[in-house]
Amino acid sequence: MLDTAVASKEKIVQLDSSAPLVTARLPQWVPAGSLIGIVILLVGISALIDIAGNRPVSWLGPLLVAVLIWIVVIYILARVVEGKRRAFDRLMSTLVWSAFVVAVAPLVSLLWTVIVGGIARMDALFFTNSMRGVVGQGGGALHAIIGTVEVTLFAALISVPIGLLTAIYIVEYGSGKKITRAITFFVDVMTGIPSIVAGLFAYSLFLMILGPGSQNGFAGSVALSILMIPVVVRSSEEMLRLVPADLREASYALGVPRWRTITKVVLPTALPGITTGIMLAISRVVGETAPLLIVSGFTHSMNYNLFDGPMMTLPVFVYNSFMSQGADAQAYVDRAWAGALTLILIVVALNLVARFISRLARRNVK
Repeated sequence: MLDTAVASKEKIVQLDSSAPLVTARLPQWVPAGSLIGIVILLVGISALIDIAGNRPVSWLGPLLVAVLIWIVVIYILARVVEGKRRAFDRLMSTLVWSAFVVAVAPLVSLLWTVIVGGIARMDALFFTNSMRGVVGQGGGALHAIIGTVEVTLFAALISVPIGLLTAIYIVEYGSGKKITRAITFFVDVMTGIPSIVAGLFAYSLFLMILGPGSQNGFAGSVALSILMIPVVVRSSEEMLRLVPADLREASYALGVPRWRTITKVVLPTALPGITTGIMLAISRVVGETAPLLIVSGFTHSMNYNLFDGPMMTLPVFVYNSFMSQGADAQAYVDRAWAGALTLILIVVALNLVARFISRLARRNVK
C-alpha cells in the first residue's frame, strides 16, 4: 500500500516536471515597436505619394489604416507565439486602447488648436482692457470676463438652492409619492431642453415684465439657471442616495429630528459629490452662447450692473469676434481664439476647485 502511494507520487512529480511552467510570450518591445514601424512605413509612403502628386500631405488616413493593420498583426503574432487565449486577450486589450486613443485624440487636437491660435493674444492688454473704441489691433476681453463671472455666479445662486432642496425632497421626503414621480419626470425633460429654448423663455419672461428690447445680465442668469437646475438635481439626488441608510437610522434612534439629520449627517456625508455635481453644472453652462446672445446681448463697454443694459460674456465675445470681423480681420480672429482659450482655462479652474473642495470635504467627514 505504501509502495503504491510512493509510486503514484513519483509519477505525479514526473508529470509536473515535464509540463512547461512558463508559456511563450512576445517580447515587451514587440507591440510598441511594430506599431511605430507600421506607422512610419505607411505614413512615409503616403507622404511620398502626396509630394509626387503635388498634393497636401495627409497623415490622418494612413495613420488610421496603420493602426488597423497593427491590430491584425499583433493578433496573428500572439496567436502563433502565445496561443489562442492570450491572442484573444491581446486583441481585446488592443481594441480598448485604440478606442481610448480615438476618444482622446479629438480633445487633444482641439486643445492644441485653441492654444496655438490663442496664445499670441494672451497678454496683459487682453485682460485689462475692453473693446470700447477699438476697431483694429489691441483691445481686450475684460468686459466679457467680468460679464461671464457675474452671470454665471448669479445663475449658480439661483439654481443651486433650488436644485439641492428639490433633490433633498425627492430622496428624504417624497419616496413613493406621485408628486415625486412627476418632479423626476419634469427634471428629466428639462435635462434635454435645448439652450436656445431656455434663452427664448427668459427673453419672453423679461419681455412681459420690462417691455420689448430689454437685455441685461440677470436675464442671462435666469436662462442659464434653467439649464443648471436639472443637472444639480440629478447629481445631488444620486449623491444623497449613496449615503448609507444606517447613518440616518442611527440618528433617528438617538431622537434627532429629520431636518437635523439631513443637515448634520446626510449633507456633510454627500458634500464631496454634491460639490462636484455643482461645479460640473457650472462648467456645462459657462460656455453657452445662444441664450446669452438673445437675452444678455453684447456690448464693447464695461458693464458691472447685472440689471441694467446689455452685458458681454466670453462665449458671445468669441462669436461676435468671428462673425463681425472689421478691417483688420486677423486681429478679430486672434481675439476670438484668445477668448476661447480663456474660457477653457476658466472651465479647468472650476474643475480643479471642485476637486479641491471635494477632497477637503472628504477629509472633514473622516
